[in-house]
Amino acid sequence: MKPHGPIPPGYAADESGMLLIAGHRADALADTAGDTPLFVYDSAMLAARAGEWRAAMPDAVQLHYAMKANPFAPLLAFMAGVVDGFDVASGGELAAALASGMAAGHISFAGPGKRDRELEAAVSAGATLNLESAGEAERALAIAARLGRTPRLAVRVNPDFDLKGSGMKMGGGAKPFGVDAEAVPALVRRLLDAGADWQGFHIFAGSQALDGAAIAETQTQTVALAARLADEIGATPPLVNLGGGMGVPYFPGDAAVDAKAVGDALAATLEARDAALADSRFAMELGRWLVAEAGVYLTRIVDRKQSHGETFLVTDGGLHHQLAASGNFGTVIRRNYPIALANRFGAEPAETVSVVGCLCTPLDRLGDQVALPRAAVGDLVAIFQAGAYGATASPAAFLGQGPAREMLV
Repeated sequence: MKPHGPIPPGYAADESGMLLIAGHRADALADTAGDTPLFVYDSAMLAARAGEWRAAMPDAVQLHYAMKANPFAPLLAFMAGVVDGFDVASGGELAAALASGMAAGHISFAGPGKRDRELEAAVSAGATLNLESAGEAERALAIAARLGRTPRLAVRVNPDFDLKGSGMKMGGGAKPFGVDAEAVPALVRRLLDAGADWQGFHIFAGSQALDGAAIAETQTQTVALAARLADEIGATPPLVNLGGGMGVPYFPGDAAVDAKAVGDALAATLEARDAALADSRFAMELGRWLVAEAGVYLTRIVDRKQSHGETFLVTDGGLHHQLAASGNFGTVIRRNYPIALANRFGAEPAETVSVVGCLCTPLDRLGDQVALPRAAVGDLVAIFQAGAYGATASPAAFLGQGPAREMLV
């Protein structure tokens, strides 16, 4: 038997043992959707998560949503009302962010390889471009000149440090992201000389870290780097985007980040910041930390079989919707996501089974040798931490199975 990750707090069952999501029975939600597989997102949990962040962080720090984590349109429209801005990474995400109701002035656009039409869309809308290179800066300036617009431009900085313990290191050393720190002052002076509306710095060192002390240390380094760059430039950055970094517990042994400890440390860092940043605003951009725990992936068991003494529960879902839960999205060693039998939620385990999807590949495994209550064909399996990097981070067209349904409740 292999353990699974911790089920997020806030989930319970009704008197019959059926999992409740936002107060609704999981089977009723599947009926309303018309079929499984189904992603369900709990709006109350989304609001509570944003409230938890605000209670923990200094008032001077804005909350931005990195919408790559989950761009489902109803969820975006909801998040537009609870965060201060959106961070996007493509022209498609920019269009979705604008359609959500978020004001263009509160949208920033990062990511290497922006095409000219994406730069033009951002300049035309009035969104901030987080420039990834000197070449991208020149293209943005030329496009703005052709349009007769003053572009809102920030510089994404590739810092000389990374976030220790992060699942994805976005800074430090040779990276395709951002401008190396030593080259930033000259680039910002070029933007200022060209008459651009310089918006400041975007400094993102890493993501999916569970060590609050490491996150706090990185934020202290980030603020110090921003101050040093401001001194060299001779101008105050209007905004310093500190990046994100706060992860969620997916696997056995993982523990949640202490948001209050991170916030207390950040408050101390900002209180002691260099005078070069005295008038700067600050922001954190978070994706999975805001939305992961609010999502559940429901998939129905369509077959139960034995092979060489092992029990397999075959579902109508799989890695084409939940690539990360299958262990094929950035993990080196496959470990089990939080998983439960939705219609026997909280019941004692009665057997060890492997939960597999419907795809013709041995990679399609949602639960490997996990202990669950006795399951039968027709039962619902729930995969938790499904609110981030689920539907749009998975190969939905693989083997022609098609996308999962999604709903916000």
